Amino acid sequence: MTWLSRHRILIALGMVGFVVFSAVSGSRLFGQSPDPHFVLLADAWLHGRLDIDSKKKRGDDWAAVETAQLDDGSRVRGRKLHTRPVFAVAGGGEIAVRRIKRVEKKTYYVSFPPFPAVLMLPVAALGGHRGNDVLFTVMCAALILPLFFAVLRRTRAAGLSERSTGEDIWLVLTLAFGTVLFYSAVQGRVWYTAHVVGVALTLCYVLCAIEAKRPVLAGLCLGLATMTRVPLAFMFPLFVFEAWRVTADSGPAGPGGDRGSRVRAFAKPCVAFLIPIAAIAAIAMLHNHARFGDVLEFGHRYLEVRQKRQIEMTGLFSYQYLSRNLAVASALLPDFTTTAPYISISGHGMALWVTTPIVFLLLWPRCKTPLHRPLWLTVALVALPTLLYQNSGWFQFGYRFSLDYMPLLVLLLAIGGRPLGRVARALIIAGIIINLFGAITFARDYRYYRVDPGTYSAVIKH
Repeated sequence: MTWLSRHRILIALGMVGFVVFSAVSGSRLFGQSPDPHFVLLADAWLHGRLDIDSKKKRGDDWAAVETAQLDDGSRVRGRKLHTRPVFAVAGGGEIAVRRIKRVEKKTYYVSFPPFPAVLMLPVAALGGHRGNDVLFTVMCAALILPLFFAVLRRTRAAGLSERSTGEDIWLVLTLAFGTVLFYSAVQGRVWYTAHVVGVALTLCYVLCAIEAKRPVLAGLCLGLATMTRVPLAFMFPLFVFEAWRVTADSGPAGPGGDRGSRVRAFAKPCVAFLIPIAAIAAIAMLHNHARFGDVLEFGHRYLEVRQKRQIEMTGLFSYQYLSRNLAVASALLPDFTTTAPYISISGHGMALWVTTPIVFLLLWPRCKTPLHRPLWLTVALVALPTLLYQNSGWFQFGYRFSLDYMPLLVLLLAIGGRPLGRVARALIIAGIIINLFGAITFARDYRYYRVDPGTYSAVIKH
C-alpha cells in the first residue's frame, strides 16, 4: 500500500476538521483575535523581550508588575495589595505602602503557560505582533481528529479496545464536534488556544503512554502539555500504571521473576519518562524567575482582574470555590422562555453532560480493561485543580475546563465496550447540534448569553 492509502482515514479526518472549524470560524479566520497573548509573547521573544510592549497589548487577563520608587530612593518590583496597605515585592517580602514615593511604571507579562507561544514563533515571524492566532488555533484543532483516531487504533492494537473503525470515527466526531472543543476551536484567543493545544498534547501523551512504549516522548508531551495547561501535569498516573502493568507480564519481571527484577524493569521507563519533564520544568522555572523573581510564579497573582481582592483573601485555589465549580460543571442548565431568543445561557456556561450528553454512558461500561482505573484516576487528578480554582471559566458556552480531561473521558467510552447503537449515536448527534449552536453564537450573538452572576448567587459567586 502507498503512504496515502495507509493514512487515508487520518488525512480525511484532518481535512474534515479543518473545513468544519474554518467554516464555523468564518470571518474570524482572516484576522487576529481580540486576545492574541501568545502571538504577542512570541513577537516579544523575537525582539529579545520577556515583557509585552504596552502599546501592543490587547485583550484581558494581563499580569502587571509595578516598579515603585521608595522614600529612600531605591526601587522595587511587585504589586500593591487590595486587602492590606502593603506592597508585595516580587520574589518575596512586603513593604508598607507609606514608603512608596511613586509608582514609576507597569510592566506587562503573559501569565499563561507559554508553550503555545513557542508554536506561534513562525506566526510572529511572518506577521509580527499582528499575526493570526485564529488560523493557528483552527489548524491545531484539525489535527486533533487524526490524533484521536490514532489513539483509538493504538488501544485496539494493544488489546485494550474492540471498537471497529466505524465506531472509532464516531468517537472522533464526538470529541471534535460533540464537546466544548467545537466552540473553543473557532475562537483564537489566549484561553481557547491553550485548551486546543492542550487537547492535542494530551492525545500525543496518551499515544506514547499506552503500554509505556515511548517513555521519552511521553515525558516530553506531558512536560509540554503542562507548559500549556498546568492541570495536565496530573496526567502522569496513566504512564506510571501502564509501565507497571507491562512489566508484570514481560521481561525479567514476568511470571516467575522476583519483585526486585520487576521494580528495576519498571524504573527504567520511568526514569526515561522523567528526564524530559525535568528539563522542561527547569526551563519554565528560569523563565518564571526572570520575570517575577520566583521559580514557581507564572504570573497569575499579578493578574489585573476583578477578582484581585478575592484572590488575595482566599487564594488562587481553595475549598471555598469547590461548590461553585461543581455546580457549573454538573448542574448548570440553560433557561428557556416563550419569547425571543427563547434560550438564555449563563456566562458560567452549561453543565458538562448538557453539552456532551453521551457521557451518561460512562456510568454503564460493558467491560473494564486494564486502562479503566488508571484513566479514571487520571481524570480525577486533572479535574481537581480547576474544581478548586478561583475562576469557573467565565465567560463561556460550556464548562471549558473539562477539555483538560475530556479526551480521557471519550477514551473511557471507547474502552468501555458499550455498543454505539441508536441511543448512543442519537446522544452524539445531539451533542454535535448543541455544540454547533455554541460555536456559531458564542462571542457573536450575545442575545443568548447572560452576564448576570448574581442570578446564581446562592451557589455561584464569580
